[in-house]
Amino acid sequence: MSSEDNLLPLIVEPQGLADLLGHEDILVIDVPLKAQSYTDGHVPGAIFLDHRRLLKGDGPVPNELPELDELSELFSSLGLTRDTHVVAYDDEGGGWAGRLLWTLELIGHGRYSYLNGGIHAWRDDGQPLSRDDVTPTPSDYRAEILNPRVAIDRLELTERLGGEHFAIWDARSADEFDGKKGDNQHLGHLPGAVNMEWTLAMDRERSLRLRDYAELITELQAMGITPDMEVVTHCQSHHRSGFTWLVGKALGFDNIRAYPGSWKEWGNRDDTPIEA
Repeated sequence: MSSEDNLLPLIVEPQGLADLLGHEDILVIDVPLKAQSYTDGHVPGAIFLDHRRLLKGDGPVPNELPELDELSELFSSLGLTRDTHVVAYDDEGGGWAGRLLWTLELIGHGRYSYLNGGIHAWRDDGQPLSRDDVTPTPSDYRAEILNPRVAIDRLELTERLGGEHFAIWDARSADEFDGKKGDNQHLGHLPGAVNMEWTLAMDRERSLRLRDYAELITELQAMGITPDMEVVTHCQSHHRSGFTWLVGKALGFDNIRAYPGSWKEWGNRDDTPIEA
């Protein structure tokens, strides 16, 4: 889907969203880390989404993608249609919102935006808040994996390690990357991966908006990640890397993918290569 088809750009500022609130094709989804954030005040008309519904929730890798029937049920309950333009945000600078938008990209729903800075930017800009619990009008949305390239699984990732024009962006903390911290059988990082912790891409002086694009591209290039490469991003559960995937999209990385199994899968196996 071309950008001309979309009501809003990928990264939308609070005023840009405020100007279109109430539009029949705009669906605003608040997917906070802490549910209390929604209760305390949200974008008027925004629907609350429990971020746990974006995860499989059980099995050895509970952070994997839910089954398609579960995704169909989820997006139907939110009232999503093929014409809907989703605007997602959260209370932490983009992790869960990014995971939601990555899921939409995976199922081929290209009409979406991220509210830059999330609820922090909305509040700090003096935009109106609502405490009403919004009940969506259900739809009949059938989810299919129409854009499988946006994801990569463990087997393909193993095969691609060390390849030319291929980079791995680890969004975890430096201590996790270095193997000094973690709740896994094995600690460390994927061979050849580089580390930029997800919050380093946020501007703390501007309500957690994305940092200056030119600065981010320069820093990533210095680490060996360039827009022309195939880039895979991950964290522990593809929550933090929901944001770094979104950052890559915003910076013009046309071939940025995410590893939903993340370190929860990679670090708990005995057959995956690891550096520390």
